[in-house]
Order: sequence, then C-alpha cells, then structure tokens
Amino acid sequence: MSLGEIQQISEGLYAYLQPDGSWYLNNTGFLVSATGVISIDTSSTERRTRAYLDAIKTVTPLPVRTLLNTHHHGDHTHGNYLVGGATIVGHERCREMVLSTPMPPPAGIWTDVDWGHLEPAPPFLTYTDAITLWSGDLRCDVRYVGTPAHTTNDSIVHIPERSVVFTGDLLFNGGTPFALQGSVSGWIEVLETVLRPLGAQTLVPGHGPVCGPEVIDDMLAYLRFVQQVAREAKAAGLSPLEAARATDPGKFKDLYDSERLVGNLHRAYLDLDGDRGTPADMAGALGDMVAYNGGQPLTCHA
Repeated sequence: MSLGEIQQISEGLYAYLQPDGSWYLNNTGFLVSATGVISIDTSSTERRTRAYLDAIKTVTPLPVRTLLNTHHHGDHTHGNYLVGGATIVGHERCREMVLSTPMPPPAGIWTDVDWGHLEPAPPFLTYTDAITLWSGDLRCDVRYVGTPAHTTNDSIVHIPERSVVFTGDLLFNGGTPFALQGSVSGWIEVLETVLRPLGAQTLVPGHGPVCGPEVIDDMLAYLRFVQQVAREAKAAGLSPLEAARATDPGKFKDLYDSERLVGNLHRAYLDLDGDRGTPADMAGALGDMVAYNGGQPLTCHA
C-alpha cells in the first residue's frame, strides 16, 4: 500500500503528499533535472522515508544530490540519514535544533509509532539568511523567514519562474497550526510580509493538499483567533489549558489535531510577555495537550 502520493506541480517539480497530514504525516517535495534530484525534507519514520525515496525512483533513476530541510521537526528531518551521499542544507539553527531534539520523540505523548531505525543527520551546509539552489537552469531561492514563526528556523523555497513556493510548516492546509516552538505574532508577520508578497499561485504546505494563496488567509484567521483567546484568558488569570477548555473553536472546529490549541496558547502567552521564540515549557505544554485530549495520547498515524 502506498504511504504517499506524488503530485506534479510543474515540469520537473513534484510534491509528495502523505494524507491526511496530521501528526508526523508531512509533505515533502523534489525537483528533477538532468543531473540529479533536490529533495525538500524527508519524513518521520524509516518506513515512510524509504517509501518517499522509492516514489522518487518512479520518476527518475537519478540520485538525490541535495537535501534541503525547511525546519528541524522530526517529521521533516528524521529520514535525512537515509539520503546517502546528498549534501544536507538548512538554516544554522535548524542544525542546532536537530542535534538537540530527542529522536524519536518522547513516549506517552502520541499513540505508538513504529519509528524504525533512526540516526541524527543534521544539515552540514548551513546558511544565515538565504541560499540559492539550482535544479538545472531553474533557480530556487531558499530564504530564512527572519523571525520565529512555526519554529525558530523556518525556511521557504521559492521558485519564481514557476510561481511556486514550498512553504514547509508555515502553512497547514486543513490542520491546526502549531506554534509552540516559534511565535504566534511572528508567524502572522511572516505570512503578511514574507510569504504573501511573493505572489506565488501554487503553494506546497507542510501538511495537507497543495493549495493557492487563499490558505494564507485561513492561517491568519486561526492565528489571530489564538491571539485574541490568549489576551482575554491571560488577563482573566486562566492557564493555557483552562483557556483552551473554555474556548469554543467555532469555525475552526473541524481542523484536525485540535489539541494544538493548548500548545499555541502556551506560546501566545509567552508572546504577550515579549518572549518571541524563547524556549517554551515543552513537557508542560505537551502534558496539557494530552490532558485536553481526555488524558489519552495524541493520535498519530505515522
């Protein structure tokens, strides 16, 4: 059974989508030229990354020569070690975070996952602001977004000639965004001042179906909703968990992984204190998310 599906975006440009895009079911992408393949991210488990690499082979026999990580989260980097011989590229903080993040994730937070054999393989070619990759004659502008957003090390891959952006997890299409390791206010800023002005017509999100720029508006609406809840709840002396339990999600009720609201409120409270991007209480926030989920581990189909 296929674990993901290839969607051709343009000549030589492909998205690899893993439905339904919930916890640890990310999208990757790849670019094919006459000399090799550029991969954008890998996957969360050994099995899923091997399936992704097998899918690339159905398009081209050429090797993956370059692997670009959009950020450090394990669903985008755990499989790096399987891309043998490739130059692994990422923001300098992406490297730092891959090296300091537990692999696999701590037990008891998510339902049981067969992670397989994993080895840390951080980017070893790093950049501070931007780098340009070339897929043959096709220019790919890789850009750090400039401020904490989804994480502290988010990058996008803009292909201006094709009006395409691989957004990493700056976009969740159909799922609840997750800002615990970044900044809600920073994420809003990036969507408004970095991503939208590019004017790209095709966006490959980190999770969910390929989309157009309308999903930027959906993301902004949710993040502003989190900010409003945080302002009112913090002023009322509620904890993030109490605030989430008291909140009607309204039009966001059908987004999957709704428990992320708790983690987002943890981050939004820090934002209100002026702590954009500073480390959150990860154990406390994850524990609160499990509590919000009725004390049950969070559902993960990876």
